[in-house]
Amino acid sequence: MATIRKEVEIRSSPERVWQALRDVGALHTRLAAGFVVDAKMEGNARVVTFSNGMVVREDIVSVDDAARRVVWAIVGQQFHHYNGAAQVFDDDGVARFVWTTDLLPDELAGNVEAMMDAGIGAIKETIESG
Repeated sequence: MATIRKEVEIRSSPERVWQALRDVGALHTRLAAGFVVDAKMEGNARVVTFSNGMVVREDIVSVDDAARRVVWAIVGQQFHHYNGAAQVFDDDGVARFVWTTDLLPDELAGNVEAMMDAGIGAIKETIESG
């Protein structure tokens, strides 16, 4: 199973970053503008449209306020297994954003990592510019 981990420091308060992350239906406006162009909630699932036209359905597994952590899963589609988690940490008043994905098949890891690289850059830019 491939594991991909991305981490970035965001010049903002951890609470502000957490408020954007936990608003799972506003991914395209509050957290990753430009990288994600639309997000719609359908019950406990989020349908995400990326800037490259790809659309995925993500089941929201948990939104943990105490840990400042959101977990989602993609069931089916091109993955045998997909679990994503993003968490906000407090580094002396500055936010550290950590995004981890576990997936199968391993052959999809390169594409997922490229998407995560673009996504974490958009997250940093969206928060710091807003």
